[in-house]
Amino acid sequence: MTMPALAEGLGSRLPSADEKAIANQLRQIIAAHAAGDAKLFALDEEKKQTEVTLTPALSDLLVKVLRHIGSGDAVTLVPVSQMLTTQQAADILNVSRPFLIGLLERREIEHTMVGRHRRIRAEDLFAYRERRAVTRDKALSDLAALDAEVF
Repeated sequence: MTMPALAEGLGSRLPSADEKAIANQLRQIIAAHAAGDAKLFALDEEKKQTEVTLTPALSDLLVKVLRHIGSGDAVTLVPVSQMLTTQQAADILNVSRPFLIGLLERREIEHTMVGRHRRIRAEDLFAYRERRAVTRDKALSDLAALDAEVF
């Protein structure tokens, strides 16, 4: 499928109302058949029907992406093996670039130097994000337990 020259990917803009509606419709169709292998039928350029089988894992991934698009969020997919710039990594973590540099200098996130530039493997960035989420969840649980003791 070719994309028009002026088209932008959904990572650099918000989805239109039509795109949100289509994403929600497709998400509902895939979610209804996500328990087993879902079969989709599409028409190619010559109007010939093509069958596509979605495994449960692929269905789950598509449902998650379509949920974000249907909610009006811009979506960018990052391959786990990709090397990221510090700005890309900061954007994914939703932190400032200087804050991210501090994390790199404290070795909280692995990185490599390419010339004078730092590069972060997406896998290492996602591992840090997961560690941070676990730590945050534990702190919230501890805080809730302390609050329960007070009352």
